[in-house]
This record gives sequence, structure tokens and C-alpha cells, in this order.
Amino acid sequence: MVGVIDIGSNSVRLLLSDKGNFISKTVEITRLADGLNATKKLNQEAILRTATAVASFKNTAINRGASKVFAFATAAVRSATNGSDFVKEVKNLCGLDVLVISGKEEALYGVTGVLKGGDGGVIDIGGASSEVIVVKNGNTEYSYSLDLGVVRIKDLCGQNLAKIKKVCKDYVTKYGKVPKSKFYGIGGTATSLASIALQLDVYDRSKVHGYYLTKEKVKELVELLNSLSVKDRESLKGLQPQRAEVMLGGAVLTLELMDYLCIDGITVSEDDNLEGFLILNNKYA
Repeated sequence: MVGVIDIGSNSVRLLLSDKGNFISKTVEITRLADGLNATKKLNQEAILRTATAVASFKNTAINRGASKVFAFATAAVRSATNGSDFVKEVKNLCGLDVLVISGKEEALYGVTGVLKGGDGGVIDIGGASSEVIVVKNGNTEYSYSLDLGVVRIKDLCGQNLAKIKKVCKDYVTKYGKVPKSKFYGIGGTATSLASIALQLDVYDRSKVHGYYLTKEKVKELVELLNSLSVKDRESLKGLQPQRAEVMLGGAVLTLELMDYLCIDGITVSEDDNLEGFLILNNKYA
């Protein structure tokens, strides 16, 4: 068995896998990118709480029988001027070497985890970046990592819907010409939108995986989230309370991307960059 830890800009996740067979996924919201947009630096509190979560996940993996544990970090660490401080903190706390991956690598991990060699498109809305990648005939036809995610939207706009819509609409044009494709959605925004749409009392991976999230449903969810205060969103069925502050921005960015790509919806996938990391790095054990 192996463990893989994805250190994102909003959350830290642990995948346990045995010879390519899924065992479990665990997530902890640590908001590593909090304030990054204004200062270009990771703040010390965010570094400490995120590094602590990574160390805890490593211990969990080892205690559950993992022979190896790997960790990779995405937009928050690669874009921060002090990203190396975070890498050192993790090393000091638990001995893990964190691989800091590029936006293109992040997109490739995601599409590999979802499609596993097939064709299609993937949208991955993260905390500090959002990737779109399209594969056709086994080749990457398009890939772009946008420097906008749910934590950055929150930092830029707060909960002001008009501001959020403007920022998202302006940013998505940076994707340029994206090939037509059937699109899949991965990451916490897509899975949370599906969970809210399904009104899940308890998160159910089997119900979320493969759920078709329509543009009309996302419009409804934007209206619902905007009608609630952050505090009230914490008790919204299907939503992790820790995502309450960033969920409106994630929903709006999803909707703007659907409009920009001229698609009616996305298929939500529970398989993502964690599985892609294992496949591309031949780390199944």
C-alpha cells in the first residue's frame, strides 16, 4: 500500500491505494493560500497548520500499513515567494520531501487520473489556480493553468457577487481557444457542488462520482449560496462547513467556465490528480 498527499491551496488530501486499488481518501481544509494574493507570500499560520496536516496524514498512512508516502504541492507553494519555507517546514516536521509541481504537471495529473489514457477534457478548480486540459487521440491538445482559484477569489472579492462574477468572467478569457470536448470536473468545488445538489447528509463518494452537474443546476446553486450568509452556509446540506467562505466563488467560476466553453454541464469525477500522480510516476505498490 502507498499513500499520496496532495497539498492544495485550500485543502490537503490523502489517498491510500493498494496496487492501484482505491482504499480511502481523506481531506482537511487548511487554506494554505489565505492572503497569498495580496502579499505573494504564505503566512506563517497557514504554513504551520498545513504542514501539521501533512505530517498527520503521513502518520495515518504509515499506521494503516503504507510502505511509502509521497507528497506533492500545487499553486500556493509554487507561486509564493517563500514556498521553499513551507517545503522545509514539512521536511522538519515529518521528513517528507514535497514535490512542487507546475501548472501543466497538475493538469496532466488530473486528466490522467480521470481519463486513464482515454480522451476528454478536465476542469480542476483549485484554491489558487484552475486547470483546463483536453486530450484527443491520446495526445494533449490543450492545457492551461489559470492563476485564479477559490481562495484567491475570496481574497479579491469577499462575498460580493457582482465582483466575483466580473473577476471570473474577465479571468476565464485567458483560456483562449479551448477545443470542444466532453468535460469532467475534479477537485473540491466540483465534488461539493454535486454533494449540495444531491443534498447529501453524509458525503458519499459513490453518489458524487459520475454525477452530471448541469449549468442550470449550477445557476441555482449560485443563487442559493448567495442568499445565505457564510455562517448559514456552514449548515447547508452537502457542504463541508470549512468550505462555506469560498464556495460562492467556486460556483460562479464553474458557471463562467461552462458559459465560456459552451457546455451544458460536466461529469463530476472522484478520481483526480492523486490517482494521476500514481499512474504517471509508476508508484502503485
